[in-house]
Amino acid sequence: MSATGVEYGLKGVVKELLSYRAGIVGIGLLALLLAISIYAIVAIPYEEAIKMWRGQEAMWIDNPRTAAPEWVEMFVGKRLPRTIKFDSRLQQPGTSKSVIEIPATDMKKVVITCRFRYDYDELPSEFNVFLFSNFTGSAPFVKVVLRKPSGEEVEVIRYVVRVPDDRIYISISGAVLSNLLSQYTAKYPVNVSDRVTQLSLMFGRVTPSSLESGDFDVEKGDYTITIEATLFSRSDDLDARVVIYGTVHGIAGTDHLRRPLEIALLWGTPIALAFGLTASLVTTFLQMLIAVMSGWYGGLVDSVIQRVTELYMVIPFLPFLILISTFYKIDIWVLLAVIIVLSIFGGGIKSTRALVMQLREYPYIEAARAYGASSFRIITLYIIPKILPPVVPGLIGAVPGYVFLEAALSLLGLGDPFLPTWGKVISDAADNGALYRGLYYWVLEPSLMLMLTAFAFASLGFALDKIVNPRLREL
Repeated sequence: MSATGVEYGLKGVVKELLSYRAGIVGIGLLALLLAISIYAIVAIPYEEAIKMWRGQEAMWIDNPRTAAPEWVEMFVGKRLPRTIKFDSRLQQPGTSKSVIEIPATDMKKVVITCRFRYDYDELPSEFNVFLFSNFTGSAPFVKVVLRKPSGEEVEVIRYVVRVPDDRIYISISGAVLSNLLSQYTAKYPVNVSDRVTQLSLMFGRVTPSSLESGDFDVEKGDYTITIEATLFSRSDDLDARVVIYGTVHGIAGTDHLRRPLEIALLWGTPIALAFGLTASLVTTFLQMLIAVMSGWYGGLVDSVIQRVTELYMVIPFLPFLILISTFYKIDIWVLLAVIIVLSIFGGGIKSTRALVMQLREYPYIEAARAYGASSFRIITLYIIPKILPPVVPGLIGAVPGYVFLEAALSLLGLGDPFLPTWGKVISDAADNGALYRGLYYWVLEPSLMLMLTAFAFASLGFALDKIVNPRLREL
């Protein structure tokens, strides 16, 4: 066929597809998925994406854990807190560092001040202080003080630095809670609720009733965090990074390892399309060839192929695949090869074989035989072109099944544990009780991507089926 003929044929198919609502929906969704795939490949190269997804928690330590996407604000009607970060090693607005030498000694003080405004309607999720020091003798002594919008100052903690790179987990420290409670109970001698936390005492409006009930209103306004470090040598130094974690993050949120979920949502798209299309194309092509051989040659060849096909059809596909994945830890592409091998002799062989057996009796096939055409010529020029139109809709419609199969194996913990795929995200969400904890975004986002993929190929396959089968055409 000439290039002009191919172009005309493609234009004709697209024109036919666009005449059906299902075709328009399918092409639109498929274009969206392809655009996401191209963006993922260009914006985050494969090696970088794998490195980011496999990275340890230290890589994402400044991200909040299991934070919802920022767009959830539209549904909750509140201004949810974002992460606030300060680093004395950087020239940042609101951050200052001063060094005060103590006369007649080798000692000095380093005072780091962080000023910020907190206008959110909920408390932060975490509060950490990361210390960076280079002491050689006695360990520095650190005091953290918080000044609230009301002007009240509370001492958060007194701490002796243990190692050059040390951390103070303010929001989970028992010493911090004990220290804060001792200051407030001295002021308000009441029975304190077990629901009182470090963050509620630091960012909440503390009253006798709030201490008793554990329910705190957020105290909005200007805060100041002062980190005062006493160093015992003039050559010593100390810096700090303060991270006040929010409850929302980015366009897709984060998981239990603080990883941004957009990495998996973006890169899951090309992986899912490559997996589903490759499995469907290879399986359909091999099944078509086997069916043509079975229907054309008949006899012993046909009998052997049909018996093997029937044997494959009674083998429990998914349990057999689970068994292989359990005993052999395989990556996604080896898993794809296994799926193709297990799917070669599928039910599609019997339906395609029936078409071939009808075609072999057509007059033009008899004429080809009469002028001495070889079996190869008849199969490639007269039979395969005739059976391709009804096969293509099935090929397109089979793609979502393979995509869902990979997701199902990942959900069972049998997929590739290192690739950022939609199934892996759902598996992590299930393992960490996302639905039980109300982290619905963690499950809904990859599920939505799976549904979009299914709708895209199902709509496209349905429209193609109408084109090749006139009885399904809309009036």
